Amino acid sequence: MKKTLTVLLAASLILSGCGWRSWFGGGDAPPNADLTAIEANNPLIPVQREGLFRRPKAADSTVLIAKVTKLQIDRTPTGAIILAEGVASRQGAFAAILTPSGGTLIPEDGILRLDFRVAYPVYDTIIGSEQSRKVTDGLALSRQELAGINQVIVTGAQNSMQSRRR
Repeated sequence: MKKTLTVLLAASLILSGCGWRSWFGGGDAPPNADLTAIEANNPLIPVQREGLFRRPKAADSTVLIAKVTKLQIDRTPTGAIILAEGVASRQGAFAAILTPSGGTLIPEDGILRLDFRVAYPVYDTIIGSEQSRKVTDGLALSRQELAGINQVIVTGAQNSMQSRRR
């Protein structure tokens, strides 16, 4: 009994030294990764590594919402919330998101341009009533992000709405 216990204890100590994280993709970054560029962006955000149980990011399957019907900007103690409402072209729209048109929240000439995007199911759905196709999404902005913004434009497939700072 003592011999078996000693062997099990020694084996568990040896295996724990191998590093559980390295078995499942939590080890060091690949040697060709440019860590200085990653750390320069934001050192507080950890580097995403490929591992055994991580899936590759799916391609963006969202499209512009059919029509933007409402744009509202509400002040908060830390900045503002941009609320947009739209009508999808058919029922079943999900994963609504307001994304910057240029890829960043940095305004161009004081104008922040946002795309109102949604995803649809892969199967066909009915069109239904306008009320059943309404989708709402919001985007929170800090005071620093609001500093250079004088106008917000939210774009859909058929129209766009804008709001100016007073």
